[in-house]
Amino acid sequence: MRQHGEVDRKLNPQIATDEFKLLQILESVEFPTPKPYYLDQSGKIFPVPYLVIEYIEGETEFSHFNLPDFILQLATQLSKIHKLDYAKLDLAFLPEQSKKYADKFIERPAKVDESLAEGKIRDVLEAVWPLPQRNKTALLHGDFWPGNILWRDGKLVGIIDWEDAELGDPLADLANTRLEILWAFGVEAMHSFTQHYKSSSTIDFTNLPYWDLCATLRPASKIGEWANDVIIEKKMREGHKLFITQAFDKLSL
Repeated sequence: MRQHGEVDRKLNPQIATDEFKLLQILESVEFPTPKPYYLDQSGKIFPVPYLVIEYIEGETEFSHFNLPDFILQLATQLSKIHKLDYAKLDLAFLPEQSKKYADKFIERPAKVDESLAEGKIRDVLEAVWPLPQRNKTALLHGDFWPGNILWRDGKLVGIIDWEDAELGDPLADLANTRLEILWAFGVEAMHSFTQHYKSSSTIDFTNLPYWDLCATLRPASKIGEWANDVIIEKKMREGHKLFITQAFDKLSL
């Protein structure tokens, strides 16, 4: 059980409001998320809006003793998020993923990160965007990775940090998590995670290679900041390159 509240600071008032409302809704359907206690946008205590949320008694895991079960639980939980009926839960207030990517591909950054093949990735994605809508719109966590998952006694007990939640193609969430699993646990764990997810889902996976490429754009120009360590950065770059290669291979590029 969670033992006390914790403060979750937000820089954007709309993001804070949306996350607070989303957590209320997820609590109502008994999802393993923090209970939201209070949203303060007054500026009297902190200069930015913040949430007070319930504390989950659990820890993040990056060296799990039972990796197969760990991966299975991650895949199952992500699939459960995507199966929620967003219309029935009245989640239309969340941002639409399609608009975010439309804006991303309208104009390139002044400087692309060629160390991560950003230019080639954008060439491929800009040529096919917008992708055909093959899957029903779903609730996306937006940042489903081991650092946002809490465990206790080998069981997944909490999913935190929902500020990037949006509505869109579930393959986007899957692709982001695939890359994170690769970085954290290796390529076999990534394949296992993907197969478990596929086994619990009926969505169309045709466009997964394109969404994989979208996921590889996230660390562009900030992978060093994300790694914060030379050795870790080297490992992340190697994994990133492998991830790009497998996506290009599936697209026959």
